[in-house]
Amino acid sequence: MRRFISLLILVLSSIQSNAADWPQFKSDAGRTGYTAEPLAKDLNLRWVYHLAHSPSPAWQSEMRMPFDHAHHVTVGEGIVFFGGSADGKVYALDADTGDEKWTFFTNGPVRFAPAYWKGKVYAPSDDGFLYCLNAKDGSLVWKKSGGPNRDMILGNDRMVSHWPVRGAPAILDEVLYFAAGVWPSDGIFIYAIDPETGDTLWVNDDSGGMEMDQPHGGARAKSGVSAQGYLVANRDTLFLPTGRAVPAAFNRDDGSFRYFHLQSNRRLGGSNVLATDDFLMNSGAVFDASGGELRGSLHQTVMAAGPKDLVYSQGRQLAANHLEGLVTEETTADRKGEETTKWVLHKKPFWTMSVPHSGAISLIVAGSEVISGTSAGTVSITDIEANSVVWAEDVEGSPLGLAAADGHLFVSTDKGAIYCYGGSQPDPIIHSKKIAEAPYGENTESVQAAEEILEKTGVAEGYCLDLACGDGALAYELAKRSNLRIYGVDADPERIEQARQKLDAAGLYGTRVTLVHADPKDHPFPDYFANLVVSGRSVDEGVEALPTESDRSQRPYGGIACIGKPGEMKVSERGELAGAGDWTHQYSDPANTICSDDQLVKGPLGMLWFRDADQKMPQRHGRGPAPLFYEGVLLVEGMDTLRGVDAYNGRTLWEYSLPGILKDFNQEHLVGAAATHSNFCVAEGSVYVRQDDHCLRIDLHTGELLDTFTAPTPPDGRRSRTWGYIACQDGTLYGSLADEEHVIKKAYRESFMNDLLSESYFFFAMDSQTGQVEWTFDPKDSIRHNAIAIGNGKVFLIDRPKAREDLAESVAKSRRRGETPTQEEEIESRIHDPGTLYAFEAATGKVLWKEDKDVYGTLLALSPEHDVLLMGYQYTRFKQSSEVGDRMTAYRAEEGTALWDRNIERPMGYGSSSRPIINDRTVYLEPGAFDLLTGEDTGFSMSRSYGCGVITSSESMMLFRSATLGYLDLEADAGTENVGGIRPGCWINAIPAGGLVLMPDASAGCTCSYLNRASIALHQYGER
Repeated sequence: MRRFISLLILVLSSIQSNAADWPQFKSDAGRTGYTAEPLAKDLNLRWVYHLAHSPSPAWQSEMRMPFDHAHHVTVGEGIVFFGGSADGKVYALDADTGDEKWTFFTNGPVRFAPAYWKGKVYAPSDDGFLYCLNAKDGSLVWKKSGGPNRDMILGNDRMVSHWPVRGAPAILDEVLYFAAGVWPSDGIFIYAIDPETGDTLWVNDDSGGMEMDQPHGGARAKSGVSAQGYLVANRDTLFLPTGRAVPAAFNRDDGSFRYFHLQSNRRLGGSNVLATDDFLMNSGAVFDASGGELRGSLHQTVMAAGPKDLVYSQGRQLAANHLEGLVTEETTADRKGEETTKWVLHKKPFWTMSVPHSGAISLIVAGSEVISGTSAGTVSITDIEANSVVWAEDVEGSPLGLAAADGHLFVSTDKGAIYCYGGSQPDPIIHSKKIAEAPYGENTESVQAAEEILEKTGVAEGYCLDLACGDGALAYELAKRSNLRIYGVDADPERIEQARQKLDAAGLYGTRVTLVHADPKDHPFPDYFANLVVSGRSVDEGVEALPTESDRSQRPYGGIACIGKPGEMKVSERGELAGAGDWTHQYSDPANTICSDDQLVKGPLGMLWFRDADQKMPQRHGRGPAPLFYEGVLLVEGMDTLRGVDAYNGRTLWEYSLPGILKDFNQEHLVGAAATHSNFCVAEGSVYVRQDDHCLRIDLHTGELLDTFTAPTPPDGRRSRTWGYIACQDGTLYGSLADEEHVIKKAYRESFMNDLLSESYFFFAMDSQTGQVEWTFDPKDSIRHNAIAIGNGKVFLIDRPKAREDLAESVAKSRRRGETPTQEEEIESRIHDPGTLYAFEAATGKVLWKEDKDVYGTLLALSPEHDVLLMGYQYTRFKQSSEVGDRMTAYRAEEGTALWDRNIERPMGYGSSSRPIINDRTVYLEPGAFDLLTGEDTGFSMSRSYGCGVITSSESMMLFRSATLGYLDLEADAGTENVGGIRPGCWINAIPAGGLVLMPDASAGCTCSYLNRASIALHQYGER
């Protein structure tokens, strides 16, 4: 053992240090976490620096991307540098005392540690710029934009560039590398620049839109790399962390793409990356650096590498492996004697040592000592030569960041504290920010204005745009009196800088108020985001201070502008967005068209907002209910909650607790809502949610419970009263009583299907405001939820015997159990007798007409505009056995006469069919389409890659899963296009409504390495 320890010390000491600095995250461009410089012999706490705000991580719920969960530090020439993700500042502290030397404001969160090089500091910001600062005084040397323009969007609940610099800088051989952009389809920009001048040496700007294989087998899309993590470089390769996936590799000399093995590593990845000349380590997996082939896994995410050895944590042990011989090529013979060659990762360490603390979350090596931090808040030092733990201290929070320089140890925690340990220090220095009580003095006029604005508008939460914000006095007073998050813009750079200083002194900058220097007439903020628009300058100068009375950023459906001097303020409210459509039911409307009346959603699509997937959702294979949109509110049902979201900025408006509401959908491979239909809908300012035997009426805008309606008792007196189908239109709430004895088969794996009910034995209509029953229908046999369509003052449904072959206890299942059914049983099980198609008057329940000849369908859809009722099947991958799918019939809805009847050539193959979509006069049935009035083929044809789920549509746009999110602009000859880096759910979770494409996260349970897991909103961005 002593020989091995001596060898390890010799190996670890053989690298040359960067003097006493720690100039880059994890020490160097390889992110090795190693320095030959030893720590001081007797470590004592020298100082602690507490920021005013804890870190504000981009992806709080995503453990694969912890890059900004602490304020990681770098050190150069006795100065400690770090960025603030909450306040958007770059900090410089004296390494010995922790005294603040300078700070620098950016226009967005600073999520990564700056890099230090030759007296300069390079800080990346979410505002889209890389800043080069003088290390001594923080003065700006130059700044470089990562994206093509200054456009901003709401990202992770903060205002960020359309292309935030999320590829943190790496410096090697006097070249600096960085990258900008999160969303592949919006463009990813990877740079090599001269760190002295900022001049571009090369730029790779076409790797975001690469067509390539996606994580699922058979999935291919125009979705390339993302930039999320610290860039890593070795002798000839630049590695780009891509978020949740494995890194992509580029040639350092010219930026040309080398490899990105996404599909072959479909469950691997993350932002923790380390590289040596021969190996790439990513979240414990070991790859060949040259070609990117996986060699195996050490199953450890925290490690450090010297020039010859790899040190890592392994439970309650520290361990080390030689890099030489870590992977070898070995030849073996099979049973027939044929030789095969394979690569073998040698996992057995040559050195191990037990430590008293498990769960290491950070690790570096300094000289002959291994420093590690644990999730329990302990930092310890293990002396390799002594083979023992020689020092340990507890810190507040999780010590995610470690750095060593000039004998000092620096520890960063997720609570926002930075600790410095070094030589003797009699009394540790504690630095805490003092909050200025009145940075603007009495500020009488702004106080009066703020109080008047809040009183007149009633808007005290959400996003506020301060156009021509002036010195920030109004923003300050509004922030003190409300929960608004305020973004201001002004053309005067001096006023912006003065305002930042005052707001920062008050502890409000970044977290509550952020100011940008720009012309208010041409500001970079996105459309629609502001719940409130004000103007600081107008308080002094009146409404004339603004070039226009309204602004594109004012939110539709109730966004309010309040501008002017106190006592003379002009208030205006923005109404509904002209041309925007709704999505009020599972399939858009009670008619089941799967097509909203939205006229604004067109391509090309670009990001409007994105945010962390922080609502717990059921398994994506459970096929939960679709999200809904009405009057500016996006409604999303998750596990135990119904959430109302501001569709135009992603902010959560309210949550209503519904314990267990989707527990039956939280299973693997179910038919889910494909069979049950939805359990909620929205109409006339109310959300209706069925649960057990009742329905809740919830206020759309506040989330308050308005009423509870109980399902009526059926004529036969059955005690079973589970509310099944639900819809609402024209003041009438429709429901049914589900047949609890008709339990259908699972899709693939074993699942509990007893509460996922697809048919009902009783139908009713009640007043949507009072719950009074208006009329009922007692069918002869049964009503399938998918065979109900409502519109034009009529209710259409099919009363038909249930299909025995759909049952969980069917003949098919008995065969799988090894039982042998009789021929008679086989024949009987496949019989699905025809039924009767009814048309009722919606107001009274009067039968207007009925058809009992050859009523074969299991699905109804209605075109209210053209008075056509379609009968057919839901022939999708996740269908019931009775969904034959080879026929469709059209009726004149007014009187029930048949218009046409035709065979449907079933498109075969995985995920290649969807429910029929009625878009004006066209019925789209993937991959073709036919005329609604004649049934004749239109010649339309579409294709998409891998994708389960149902296509949704608006007048101009079709949305679907095609590996990633796919879309087809019906007004452009562009074919299937992609929004890259994210996957939709397995039924419906992308809807075109409100002038947007809204896609709340529905990927729960998926471990495949799509680059991002998020809730997003898209809009038309750019030109073709």
